[in-house]
Amino acid sequence: MKKAIIIGSGPAGISAALYLKRGNIDVTVISKGIGALEKAEKIENFYGTEPVSGIELYNRGIESAKKLGIEFISEQVVSLNFDENFKPIVDTEKNSYKADAVLLAMGVSRRSANIKGLKEFEGKGVSYCAVCDAFFYRNKDVAVLGNGEYALHEASVLAQTSKSVTILSNGLDMETDLPENIGYISKKIISVNGENTVQSVTFDDGETFEISGIFVALGIAGSVDLARKVGVEVSDNKITVNENMQTNIPFIFAAGDCIGGVLQVSKAVSDGARAGLAMINFLKK
Repeated sequence: MKKAIIIGSGPAGISAALYLKRGNIDVTVISKGIGALEKAEKIENFYGTEPVSGIELYNRGIESAKKLGIEFISEQVVSLNFDENFKPIVDTEKNSYKADAVLLAMGVSRRSANIKGLKEFEGKGVSYCAVCDAFFYRNKDVAVLGNGEYALHEASVLAQTSKSVTILSNGLDMETDLPENIGYISKKIISVNGENTVQSVTFDDGETFEISGIFVALGIAGSVDLARKVGVEVSDNKITVNENMQTNIPFIFAAGDCIGGVLQVSKAVSDGARAGLAMINFLKK
């Protein structure tokens, strides 16, 4: 039986999972939590429902999927790769999972850092993808901005080629243990500095730390973060898909907030349904 993995358990992901399961596709949903719906105090414009909180609507979706026998894995996805046969592999902080097709439905990353110079140096020493840009920082001192498993994953990639890698948690406690070859500074960052490219960061105690690049890995990896790592086309921080929710890599699909448009539950459910049906057709060819 063909295998589909859905990354994300919101309306788009669960909608796709329901269609895939009924289409006799082996489907697994990997997700670490609720996402944007958690912040929705009351949803009053979704067809067929009385006013409902985002958390309650989310739980209803999960319950309906579990009743169909859909497998759920509660792990944090940190990367998307390919095996020797160019089949997708989903890497979490604990395991790796192979599939025949993958749906990116994790929404969009809403975490950012209000640090002077961070946006200004994007593409000039500030990067959002270690796999994509590690080559340009060979034998150089670099830093990763973050404090969780995603930050550790990016740092581990960079450690293979860079002279040194230091995680900067920007005043937050680390959520994971670090290996000896990766440094750590917990102080709050005031600014990212440089002339034409990044040269240093300044902390709130006035100390300056010299680096050649800083990789942003705040919170958990979103759909766009994962897409960039494998060459999926992204425009204006949105994943580009065709009418079948299919990306430029045929066996990778995307649905929901990560592809843009109206950020509403009804639209996400529609995207998921279209993606699920398209994935069934793709996998059964």
